[in-house]
Amino acid sequence: MPIVSDRRAALKGLGIAAGVAALRSQPTLAAEQAASLVPLGSSALTELVRKVAGAPRRRDFKTVPMILNAPDQWDHEALSEILAYQPKTKQAWDCTDIKGPWLNLIRNALNAQVWSFRHPDFLAVTTVHGTAQVALYEQPMWDKYQLAKLAGGGFKTNTLMLPKAAGSADPSSYENAAGAFSPEDNDIPALQRRGVMFLSCHNAIWEQAGRLIATGANPDKLSHEALAAELTNHLIPGVVLTPGAVGTLPELQQAGFHYAYAA
Repeated sequence: MPIVSDRRAALKGLGIAAGVAALRSQPTLAAEQAASLVPLGSSALTELVRKVAGAPRRRDFKTVPMILNAPDQWDHEALSEILAYQPKTKQAWDCTDIKGPWLNLIRNALNAQVWSFRHPDFLAVTTVHGTAQVALYEQPMWDKYQLAKLAGGGFKTNTLMLPKAAGSADPSSYENAAGAFSPEDNDIPALQRRGVMFLSCHNAIWEQAGRLIATGANPDKLSHEALAAELTNHLIPGVVLTPGAVGTLPELQQAGFHYAYAA
């Protein structure tokens, strides 16, 4: 199944450039990544990518409460677009372990749905919490708060946000065992480029902020509410903030998403 490989033409066709100014950082890159490997013929997914990229993200919080109780406290507009997605081929992944196989499993699901079952509009959504949530913070937060300790062994930096060389391979060769759709390209930017939506968990952010305070990894001596706000403000581009991963999963299931657990 053909893939949009001309990045400039893809962006022009999607009209993304005009719709992403509300993203806090690297907006054009985030939208571009989400579009460039979306299958041709996936009109519904293409439109969703455009809408979610253009939806506002509030990343200027001073404090946040333990329980979010108003839509302006999370990425309500972007989440609403995801919940309204009409095609029936859509899957919600429950991802908790940064060291687990979650990225590989999602990639495999995409490959089978797109090329085996011929569903170019297949949408994969990840509800991220637990230690996997740490992968959704920008590197400055890893540096400031020593987040490698929360991630556990094997992570000194946020390597899951580093694009791999395989991502630059010719996307028309989808059978390439070292290409953009292979295990050699298991990273968050690669999946974003294929239209995967990463949903961040406020509850995980709150709990991780509390753990940082308890362990003394709080150089500015911030309150719990302020530290959670700073982590929220430094989610990686393209991420959709939710009130909580586990609480959002039932909303996704009611909207027709099929549940999958990735550890």
